[in-house]
Amino acid sequence: MTDANRAARFQAAALPYMDAAYNLARWLTGNDHEAQDVTQEAFLRAFKFFDGFRGGDARTWILTIVRNTFYTEYRKARGRDESTEFDEEYHSPDDDGIIPAMTRPEADPVSILSGRESVRLLDQAIQELPDEFREALVLREIEDLSYKEIAATLDVPIGTVMSRIARGRGLLLKAYKRLSGESHELRRSAKPNCRLR
Repeated sequence: MTDANRAARFQAAALPYMDAAYNLARWLTGNDHEAQDVTQEAFLRAFKFFDGFRGGDARTWILTIVRNTFYTEYRKARGRDESTEFDEEYHSPDDDGIIPAMTRPEADPVSILSGRESVRLLDQAIQELPDEFREALVLREIEDLSYKEIAATLDVPIGTVMSRIARGRGLLLKAYKRLSGESHELRRSAKPNCRLR
């Protein structure tokens, strides 16, 4: 296979998932600059080892490389240990278990500002999640991967994926409530912008 053919095949298989790769890198690193670095490094690795890709789900393949690049290169380089010790009280969802509704802002300025603040708080709450919960939620809720695709990306059993998503949702709800100062029960009365089910 010529270099031109290889490059064309790689572009067709991988480039459609560049946005998804960047989104995952952005949530893992917590900032744009490092996300760009992780995405670039991941695509360089993907191209280097493209001959080993035997077809199948290119999105899962690319996202796995992004995740591995983050964990092997950037976390190691920053010397971060973000492992999470399980704490039953902290990692259990509240009794109400209801997810905050993110409403579409109406035309009036108060609603627009309120909507923007809700999105900012949700972003901040997601960033506070331990890595294993954040990445599972991002892959499910933002990238819309199936449990099977997430299991392949994270290299864990489907049951672990389901557990991380369930626990992650509970942690996200607690963090959102804390950040927004809400103590009353949140209702699902409005159509959500973000699918958290």
